[in-house]
This record gives sequence, structure tokens and C-alpha cells, in this order.
Amino acid sequence: MAKKTQKRMPRRREEFTYRGHSVEALQQMALSELLPIMPARVRRKFDRGLSRDHEKLLANLRAGDGTIRTHLRDMIVMPEMVGRTLEIHNGKEFLAVEIQPEAVFHYLGEFALTRRRVSHGSAGIGATRSSKYVPLK
Repeated sequence: MAKKTQKRMPRRREEFTYRGHSVEALQQMALSELLPIMPARVRRKFDRGLSRDHEKLLANLRAGDGTIRTHLRDMIVMPEMVGRTLEIHNGKEFLAVEIQPEAVFHYLGEFALTRRRVSHGSAGIGATRSSKYVPLK
């Protein structure tokens, strides 16, 4: 008996919303309107005030410069950053990260990991007892 194959419908990607607000609506809101819908930790950071460096980064983003390099891993992703490409320092190099709508109100450091997966190589010649008997050529 032949098996019937069902044709799958393409999955529709729904528009991203954050607590009922679309990205466009979030971008239009003032900071005072955003505060009530922010998570508590982010709201606390903005209540205490941003540093000069954080303000400077936001000013550069608003100015519309090209890709921006930053060491500010503790900067919060604001709705106005969505769609921009930032180069975030991970301790060794700058990693290019395109900000997606799902990243809103997360930290920049979450997207440039500081540790890599370790992949060890094989043992060298003479490293183990059994490798003494392996011919060199």
C-alpha cells in the first residue's frame, strides 16, 4: 500500500509583540511610556540613570551611523535598536550582531558570548605509552 504524503502548509510567522505591543508601537513610545512594560531589572537601571557611555551609544544609534562597535555589554536593547547591526566586544574580538525584535529589553552581552566550546585535538607523539610504537611516517 502506497503511503500518502501530506503537503505541509508553509508556517506563517506571526508579527512579534512584546506584552501586546508591536515593535513599531514600542519605537513610537517615549521612555516614560516604556517604563511600565519593562521588566523590573531593566526598569531599575533606567530609574537609576544611564551612564555617559550609555547615553553616547544611544546618541550614536539615533544619529544613524553605520555599524557601531561597543564594549558596553550591560547596555539594554531598546526598541529603536531593532534592525541595526552592532559589533559587541566579547573580551577578545568584536562580534557582529543584528538586533532582532525578540532581543528587546535584554542585555547586549547576552548576544556576544565570552566563552567558546572547547574542542581538544588528539594527543601528540610521545604523550601516551601506546604512541611510542606508532611509526613516525
